[in-house]
Amino acid sequence: MAPDTDSRKNDGAPLAVRWSGRLSLTPRILAVNVFALALLAGGFFYLDSYRTRIIDDRLEQSARELKLLAIGLENAPEDRQNQLIAAYSRQTGDRVRRYGADGRLIADSFTMDAPRYRLRLPSEEEWQRHVARFLDKVVDRVVSADRPPDFEEPARDSAAAWPEVMMTRKTGRPEAMNRYAPDRTFMISAAVAVRDGTSLLATENARDITRTVRAERLRLGMVLAVAVLASVLLSLFLARTIVQPLQRLARAAVRVRLGRAREVTVPRLPERRDEIGMLARALSDMSHALRQRIDATDAFAADVSHELKNPIASLRSALDALDRVDRPDLRTQLMDIAQDDVRRLDRLVTDIAEASRVDAELSRTRFEPIDLGLLIEKMVLAREARGVPRGVRLAFARPRKDVAVVLGEEARLIRVLDNLIDNAVSFSPEGGLVRIVATVADDQVLVSVEDEGPGVPVSEREHVFRRFHSVRPEGEAFGKHSGLGLAIARSIVEGHQGRISIGDREDALSGASFVVRLPMAVARDPGIVSE
Repeated sequence: MAPDTDSRKNDGAPLAVRWSGRLSLTPRILAVNVFALALLAGGFFYLDSYRTRIIDDRLEQSARELKLLAIGLENAPEDRQNQLIAAYSRQTGDRVRRYGADGRLIADSFTMDAPRYRLRLPSEEEWQRHVARFLDKVVDRVVSADRPPDFEEPARDSAAAWPEVMMTRKTGRPEAMNRYAPDRTFMISAAVAVRDGTSLLATENARDITRTVRAERLRLGMVLAVAVLASVLLSLFLARTIVQPLQRLARAAVRVRLGRAREVTVPRLPERRDEIGMLARALSDMSHALRQRIDATDAFAADVSHELKNPIASLRSALDALDRVDRPDLRTQLMDIAQDDVRRLDRLVTDIAEASRVDAELSRTRFEPIDLGLLIEKMVLAREARGVPRGVRLAFARPRKDVAVVLGEEARLIRVLDNLIDNAVSFSPEGGLVRIVATVADDQVLVSVEDEGPGVPVSEREHVFRRFHSVRPEGEAFGKHSGLGLAIARSIVEGHQGRISIGDREDALSGASFVVRLPMAVARDPGIVSE
């Protein structure tokens, strides 16, 4: 089985193009915008680190403040120590417990004064709190946040029930821990050792941390939601302004490809001044040019059929009559007619073939610098050496070397000049003068061929360049010209980005003046070198 052509083409494409090239523009636009929003969603990772810093600061603060309480207890009279613990609890909102050297609870601020906080059971809260906790769990799962242990009040309140108390007794340094209350608020605890062998434990329900983080998360979520909505709307807007016009152009191009170019109207999108508008107008112009080419091809085929029928009919008549004629002089006359028709057919076929391939060959030809002055001089000398019909004289004043230089194909330019000189000679009177002039003006090379014939009426000056339009000089036999010479000349000149036109002679005498204008090849153009 032969490998898939598209697969072979895609194998050489960049990875990004091979992957994204399978998707429509709309999801690609949306994906790019959503990807940018995903970077904004990274703010939730920042919130996790922000919460961690707040908790760490609160742990340090709690341990530091409890250390100050321990110093105060060491310097206070024994009967004032519980009052100092109660005052500290009221000031900080912590629950402070004091354990003796044997680990038994000997003081609790919540029994000395009103409790500073109360742990809430989730079952007793409103549904909004359940939603908030659910979002907390989702965000923690997304950012892979470390989950602290759950907080539980011990059944038997002793120092052994608190790991931080046992650690501070062992190390002598303040210890702090963070836990989750039943409602997923933070419980901050700190423990310090007192010089008399007792130890202090302070616990705090830090709901303010949870509220702060949730408020920041809400603000970030609102910003993200607005950004997502704006991004989606902008993506749809871009898809509408980019994808839909491209789809319209693609559908029109497909209809043109399927051969319905005549009834297809490619939208030009005149209101758009961007690249899509440029593409639309380029496709419209291309389809218009294609229609013109199709029309020209149809007209050319019809003209060819019409022009070939005449010599073929004449040739058939001559050959049919040849069998029925016995007189030698009539047979000779019929043979002359047949030979003349054959020559005419040969000339027609040759000119038709050249006319049909001029455009295609010029599009593939690499143009070279050509000195038209030197080229015309060689052509005039060659014609004079062969002899010019009816004693017509050729006059050419060669311009300075390397002045009348153009970029083109020499053989085609010779064909243009040959056609123009042949036309001028055929319309010139006996012993007339054909003057050829090559000049330079406004970065153009102008070549004019003037004769002393009857001239071309203004109304006919455009028609003579049409295919198979033939105006014969007076006295010339029918069929000597195919009517394609000037049409071929115009095609070649326009293929060289030039123009050909007919005017009156500058000296106001009778006759026609054919003028060819070609872009001059200046010295800065690549490939222009002096001989």
